[in-house]
Amino acid sequence: MAWLRENVFLTWVPYAWPYLMVTVILGLVTTWFIKRMQKVAMIEKIPGPGALPIIGNALEVNVEPREVFMCINALVSITRGLAKVWLGPRPMVFAARCNQAEVILSSQKHLDKSRDYNFLHPWLGTGLLTSTGQKWHSRRKLLTPAFHFKILEDFVEVFNNQSDVMIKKLEKKADGKPFDIFPFITLCTLDIICESAMGRCINAQGNSESEYVRAVYRIGALIQQRQARPWLQPDILYKISGYAKEFNSCLKVLHDMSYSCIKERRDAYRERKKVKPEEAKTEDDAFIGKKQRLAFLDLLLEASENDPTITDEDIREEVDTFMFEGHDTTAAAINWSLYLLGCHPDIQARVHEEIDSIFGGDDRPITMNDLRDLKYTENCIKEALRIFPSVPFIGRELREEAVIDNYRIPVGTTILIITFRLHRDPEQFPKPEVFDPDRFLPENCLNRHPYAYVPFSAGPRNCIGQKFALMEEKIVLSTILRKFRVESCTRREDLKLLGELILRPEDGNTMKLFPRKL
Repeated sequence: MAWLRENVFLTWVPYAWPYLMVTVILGLVTTWFIKRMQKVAMIEKIPGPGALPIIGNALEVNVEPREVFMCINALVSITRGLAKVWLGPRPMVFAARCNQAEVILSSQKHLDKSRDYNFLHPWLGTGLLTSTGQKWHSRRKLLTPAFHFKILEDFVEVFNNQSDVMIKKLEKKADGKPFDIFPFITLCTLDIICESAMGRCINAQGNSESEYVRAVYRIGALIQQRQARPWLQPDILYKISGYAKEFNSCLKVLHDMSYSCIKERRDAYRERKKVKPEEAKTEDDAFIGKKQRLAFLDLLLEASENDPTITDEDIREEVDTFMFEGHDTTAAAINWSLYLLGCHPDIQARVHEEIDSIFGGDDRPITMNDLRDLKYTENCIKEALRIFPSVPFIGRELREEAVIDNYRIPVGTTILIITFRLHRDPEQFPKPEVFDPDRFLPENCLNRHPYAYVPFSAGPRNCIGQKFALMEEKIVLSTILRKFRVESCTRREDLKLLGELILRPEDGNTMKLFPRKL
């Protein structure tokens, strides 16, 4: 009987296994389908436009980037801040109220950046901006000391020097004729972050057509283009389009520069370490070398000497992250501050009054003490960042379910905090479209919701470089206003805003400059 059963089994198995495979596959598909339907049901409870099967709302967002930005802001303004759309099969939820933003930004669980940041990985790797989990925690811990007050103080000289270079360029434009000031400020901030992060002056202001400068600009444009066009997002289609070749060419230029700086500064660091303390004039000279300024790269190199698990690639990721995050965002903030001051001559006059009370007609460099005294100027920058935040969206990918306004939002959903609309909540900022720097007087901030104003994000994943950025913005802006009176040529209602990685005016920042006579 045993022999019979064995033979029957062996005879039956070859015919049975296809049925078993089909059963397993059907079970997996059914399980996936049920979970998918549950996810769809949860998302569909959130206010938002109706979507077509498979393609979702893709046709509605297949318009110019400026129109997409306007549509998103219009949508959240009529849905009390929370809205959903479908980009093909992918759900995206917008949040634009402070209590909604708090759920995501204050959480220790919702720390993963949205998948839109994946297109930055070839350039930035998984540095502080794009990493997650344990790697992000360890990188944050490693880099926090680099932004200590005493270290930031060393960069004031860089801010002053590069601002002076920019002023010499702007003096040729101070004839009352309209021109776009945005490129001048962007090149200045690029020079500042290169010298601060890598310890190398690339002279972007003197040679804006250099290979490195062109690569920085072009790779940023290519990334934004790919984010905005779904058909360019699959790697195979991106290669077929021809853009991948250009992207990789830019990438090589940027990475070659970073690795070159790492080697150069590492060699210099090791040479400095050979100097005996008694041979150096001061303790600082022993550490950083006479007249040699410490760059962020040097701090990373020191950490790597003590921790061999930190590789050159790890250092390159962070240096490139500083480069990416540290020039466009500050350039936008300075430009929007200038634009709004150029629209409000009465407020500009108050800034000039504050600057004159500190400097008079003296051309001396700005000091840390001066920065503390530029209180009204700082409030103008903060108010400009409220009205025109450099980063108009903050994206997170949910790895755990979230509950916002009693709506359950499932795992895998992309959440976009709409900073531009968040900062216009009339309950938090009465008459939100009015440019009023006094909103940021201490007494006027007392009862404000902690997540109503997040130009540098907020919570555990806030911007590590916000103090650096604000110092830079105050010095560059006040250096311009020490020399010039500015007048904006575009009315607020005529602005064409591009809300991409950075919020910028589509047609540039056209201004008139007039020399000041003290």
